[in-house]
Parts: sequence; C-alpha cells; structure tokens
Amino acid sequence: MMGLRLSEEKTLITHIEEGLDFLGWRIQRHRKRGTSRHYVYTYPAKKSLRSVMMKVKTLCRQIGVQQSLGDLLRRLNPAVRGWCAYFRPGSSSATFAYLAHYVWSTVWRWLPRKHRRSTWKDLRRQYCSGGWWPVIGETALFDPAKVGTTRYRYRGSIIPSPWSATAQETTRVAAGLMESPVH
Repeated sequence: MMGLRLSEEKTLITHIEEGLDFLGWRIQRHRKRGTSRHYVYTYPAKKSLRSVMMKVKTLCRQIGVQQSLGDLLRRLNPAVRGWCAYFRPGSSSATFAYLAHYVWSTVWRWLPRKHRRSTWKDLRRQYCSGGWWPVIGETALFDPAKVGTTRYRYRGSIIPSPWSATAQETTRVAAGLMESPVH
C-alpha cells in the first residue's frame, strides 16, 4: 500500500452535466447543436483563459513604449503560441477567436501609447502594411484564431494492450520473454 489519501477539500464529486475543471480544461457534457444527442466536450477553463489574458496584459505593460513593436511581439508570440498548443486538442476554436481579439486589442491599445500624436491611419500604415494585423518585418502578431484544433481519435484495438489475456502470457511478460509490440 502506498499510503495515498484523498483530500476532502480537493476532492469533487459532480455530475458530468455540471462539469469539472481539471489541468486547465473544462470537461462537461453538452447537447450537440441541431441534434438531441449529448457528447462530452473538453475546452479551456475560464481560469486558464484568464491567466493567459493576464499574461498578455502584463507583457504589454512590461515592454515599455520606448521599445519597438518587434520586441513586444517577440515576447508575446511564444506565450500565446504555447498556450494555444496546449489547448489545441479540445473544442477550443471559439476560445481561440476570443483570445485573438483580446491580443489584437491589447496590442492596439499599446501602439497609441507609443506614438501619442499618430492617428489610426498612420499606425496602420506604419505597422500593418495597410491591413489591421500588426506585422514588423518577418515578425507578425500571432493569431490564435488561425490555430486548427484536433480531436482525440478513438483507436480501439489498434493500440496493443500491455496486459495479456492469460496468466501464462503474464508470467512471460514478467520474465521479460515477450517481444515489444512496437516495431
């Protein structure tokens, strides 16, 4: 026995309809739109979204207006890209679109502080090549809305089981006599 105990304060027993937060994910059952079927969805929890938004806000405050937009993008892009990579396997596209708007608006609030006398038109011409998304040389502001999401694909019996069906095979595995199923 390992001596593991459940903590009363940390243990949560809940119905899947109410959902739960685990490792930054929100796991909850919803009805699929247009049907009467219910599925379990995993998407980023509000707490983890708030944390990355706070990080973006903090980075925009840490990078002073005396530094270039390229410095800001070099600090901001890896943080947002890493967060999106972690939440890519879930139902995250709506959250990514929300985050993209937040990052864009935060950078656009930073730019007029840097150039107090410039108009929006001048800032667009200088930093966005006529568009609305900030680009400096080869470095562009990372757009979370363009991150494609992936889903866990059920692979069933394709994955070999490490546990054997018979006791004889169990003893061979324990003795190290069985070949690895991965070639």
